[in-house]
Amino acid sequence: MDQVGMGNAERQGALTKGEVLPRPAASQSEGFKQGRSVLNSLLSGAFAGAVAKTAVAPLDRTKIIFQVSSNRFSAKEAYRLIYRTYLKDGFFSLWRGNSATMVRVIPYAAIQFCAHEQYKRILGQYYGFQGKALPPVPRLLAGSLAGTTAAMLTYPLDMVRARMAVTPKEMYSNILHVFVRISREEGLKTIYRGFTPTILGVVPYAGLSFFTYETLKKLHAENTGRSQPYSYERLAFGACAGLIGQSASYPLDVVRRRMQTAGVTGHTYGTISGTMREIVTEEGVIRGLYKGLSMNWVKGPIAVGISFMTFDLTQILLRKFQQMGYNAR
Repeated sequence: MDQVGMGNAERQGALTKGEVLPRPAASQSEGFKQGRSVLNSLLSGAFAGAVAKTAVAPLDRTKIIFQVSSNRFSAKEAYRLIYRTYLKDGFFSLWRGNSATMVRVIPYAAIQFCAHEQYKRILGQYYGFQGKALPPVPRLLAGSLAGTTAAMLTYPLDMVRARMAVTPKEMYSNILHVFVRISREEGLKTIYRGFTPTILGVVPYAGLSFFTYETLKKLHAENTGRSQPYSYERLAFGACAGLIGQSASYPLDVVRRRMQTAGVTGHTYGTISGTMREIVTEEGVIRGLYKGLSMNWVKGPIAVGISFMTFDLTQILLRKFQQMGYNAR
C-alpha cells in the first residue's frame, strides 16, 4: 500500500514539475495566437475593402455602365454620364449599388486578405521560409489562391452588385429583390452567369496584385533598412499593384460584366469565347475588350492602394491594442 502511495506521489510530483503538461499548454497558446491572427486578418480585410470601394464607388459604377454598353468610352463621356446622373437622381445616386457592393466586398476582402495570410503561412512552412518573405513563385501562388477562394465564396453578391449598378432604381428595390427577380424571371443558374471568366480573371489579378505589393515591400526593406514602410509608401506600392493586376485581367472583367448583365441589356451572352467574339466584332479589341481601362487606371490604383494600406495599418493597430491589453494584465 505504501509503495502504491509512493508511486502515486511520484507521478503527481512529475505532473507538478510540468514534465508532461507543457506540450498541450504550448499547443493551446499557439492555437490561440493563430486564431487571433485569423480574426485580425478578417477584421482588417473587411475594413480595408469597405473603405477602398466606398472611396471610388462613383467611378466604379460609371465604369460598369460603359463596360456593359456599346457606347464609346472617353473621359469626357464618363464625366458627362456622372454629371447627368447627379442632375437627374441627386448626389447620392452616384453611389447606387454601393450597398450591394458593401455586402459583397466586406466578406470578399475579409476572406481574400485572411486567406492570403494563411496561404503565405502554409507555403512558408512547405518551402521552409516561415516568418520570412516567400520566393517569387509561392508569393504569386498565395495571391492567386487567396483571390480564387474569395471569389468562389462571394460570387452571387458580385452578380447582384453589377445588376444594381446598371439598372434604374425602380427595377430593383433592394438586394433581396434582385435575387428573387433573377431566380423567377431568368432562373437560379443566372446568379452564377459569368462565374468562369471571373475565376479566370481573378487568378492573374489577385496573384499579380499581392505579388507586386509584397515584392515592393521586400525591396523597400532591403534598400532602406526599415521593415515597415510609411503610409504613403504603402499607398504607392498598392497603387502599382492595382495598376499591374487590373491591366492584366481587364478583358475578362469586361466579359464577366457583359455576361452578368445580359438579362437586362437585351443580349444573350452564353460563353466566354462567344461573348469575346461578339464584343470584338461589334466594337473592336481596344474599344471593346479594353473599354473603360483608362478609368480603371485612375480608379483601380487608388482603390487597391487604399485597400492594401488600410489593411496593413489596421493590422498594426489591432496588434498594438492587443499588446496593450496583454500588458495591462
